[in-house]
Amino acid sequence: MDQPSIADYGFLSDRRSAALVSRDGSVDWWCPTRFDSPSVFGRMLDADAGHWVLRPAGERNGWHIDRAYVGDSLVLRTVHQTDGGSVAVTEALAAEPGARGHDLGIASPAVLLRQVEGLSGRVRMSTDFAPRPEYGLLTPYLHSQPDRVVAAAGPVTLTLRAGVPLTCERGRAHADFDISAGQVVGFDLAYAASFGGPPAAELDPVAAIAETIEAWQVLQDGHRYDGRYPDLVRRSSVILQGLIYQPSGAIVAAATTSLPEELDADRNYDYRFGWLRDFSFTLEALWAATCSDEASRLFGWAARSAGRLGMEPGPIMYGVEGERNLSEHVLDHLGGYAGSRPVRAGNEAWKQRQLDVPGELLEAAHRLRDRLGPFDEELRRMLVDLAHQTVDIWHLPDSGMWEGRDEERHYTSSKVGCWVALDRAVRLAPRLGEGADPRRWAAARDEIHRTVLEQGWNERVGAFTGAFGSDDLDASVLLMPLVNFLPATDGRMRATIGAIERELCTTDGLVRRSASDPAGFVWCSFWLVGCLVLAGDTQQAANLFENICTKANDLGIFSEQVDPVTGQHRGNIPQALSHIGLIIAASRLTNPTVEF
Repeated sequence: MDQPSIADYGFLSDRRSAALVSRDGSVDWWCPTRFDSPSVFGRMLDADAGHWVLRPAGERNGWHIDRAYVGDSLVLRTVHQTDGGSVAVTEALAAEPGARGHDLGIASPAVLLRQVEGLSGRVRMSTDFAPRPEYGLLTPYLHSQPDRVVAAAGPVTLTLRAGVPLTCERGRAHADFDISAGQVVGFDLAYAASFGGPPAAELDPVAAIAETIEAWQVLQDGHRYDGRYPDLVRRSSVILQGLIYQPSGAIVAAATTSLPEELDADRNYDYRFGWLRDFSFTLEALWAATCSDEASRLFGWAARSAGRLGMEPGPIMYGVEGERNLSEHVLDHLGGYAGSRPVRAGNEAWKQRQLDVPGELLEAAHRLRDRLGPFDEELRRMLVDLAHQTVDIWHLPDSGMWEGRDEERHYTSSKVGCWVALDRAVRLAPRLGEGADPRRWAAARDEIHRTVLEQGWNERVGAFTGAFGSDDLDASVLLMPLVNFLPATDGRMRATIGAIERELCTTDGLVRRSASDPAGFVWCSFWLVGCLVLAGDTQQAANLFENICTKANDLGIFSEQVDPVTGQHRGNIPQALSHIGLIIAASRLTNPTVEF
């Protein structure tokens, strides 16, 4: 198989699960029940792990492909211009019939819809349906019926209804058919548990696609962003909406697992979970894009997931329904994207100690303080425990925000996160009840501040470095002005920003996390935009912002990183942090002192 580039993929979502479809019409990823469930199509990670192709037949040399989302939706329309004519393929994960606004995804039917419409001439089309459940471990039996094919294996039953006859053999179904201008052919693929209830009620693909477009549009009509770069912000907002697991309000970091940060290395991780490390930035982005309901629900998910805290740090991440145990295992039967192994399900980082996590939660509570109403006893107890916990453990080493899997260190950004926790706890103290101890918290906060200024600053390097005693620059220190630890106009901060621009920027202007990183990290690049705005360099910030935005694919989607030599995307896709960074940077360019 010729492996499509990561940027070739479009993103479909029903706000419970995700599918990824390549530019030339192959669904190569779909986890039907929820984002982190096993795939039934997994060709992104192995040629034999399942796919569903729908595209013009024959060689495609010289043909033109143009695609775009329909309005403010995640319904994808791809126009294929061939020698014989043109067709449009429209595809979506179906919304529940009648779902509108924030109900989108609450009871998703787990149905993948595809529709072919003849636009001009006559085009020979081809479809090849080869489901492989359990990340490609299972080859199902295919049972052909007059108007459908049923694929059953293990816990999965898939029912494909097609507007054309299908031929089944050896675990796949195939059809070639002609379509002329004005003709429409629909397909719908419904998931059901083999030993549960029946699949969703049968949907008319054409009507269901129209209803799904309307459901997305109603959802987005409630979000009114009126700052700079509205089209870019609106598209990133839609993508973030698609990464929300609607039943709980959690946002997954990405829709995929194990797409490599670097080819032929082992930095391939599962991102289909909700991280607390990025929590306050996620809330800020939702708020800036006027998604206030989602912001409140996300906070509720995090508080519920954390439960009662002791004095040891809680997990840095959870499953979409609040699961703690996200133990990692290797899917060693899969060859990996472009041969990059291992392929992982689960993420062992859930066990790590990351000291900045309490700061994310306390910062979020501070930002939402006027929206949450009176704090109930459980919320007060959680926030007080987080503050006391931070006083007791801030001096310890940790794994850092990049989740290093080697030895723990005293990361500068982790200490800054501890300062954030205690600074916001002091500000919230009047609302935290009798357990609050603002004097103790303030004393520790000030000690952390002094320690970071003394030990985080490296005189030899002339900058704040990634860890105490290290000579290595790290983009994570760009957070310092963004969380109000130190003004961007401070001489030390200006020097640090300059050093990062000189040493960590790639040839195409993106920011690497560290000197050892081969690719530009999109989120860090948007941090630099924010720092430049706060330093008063607004035009430079705008130029950088616009340059970063050119790195998105043709649908406005970012993965995690961009290779500076090839321009290829690296890492999982769509990457929530990249789109969060875009929204916040646009908001800062609109109003450098924006608060919510």
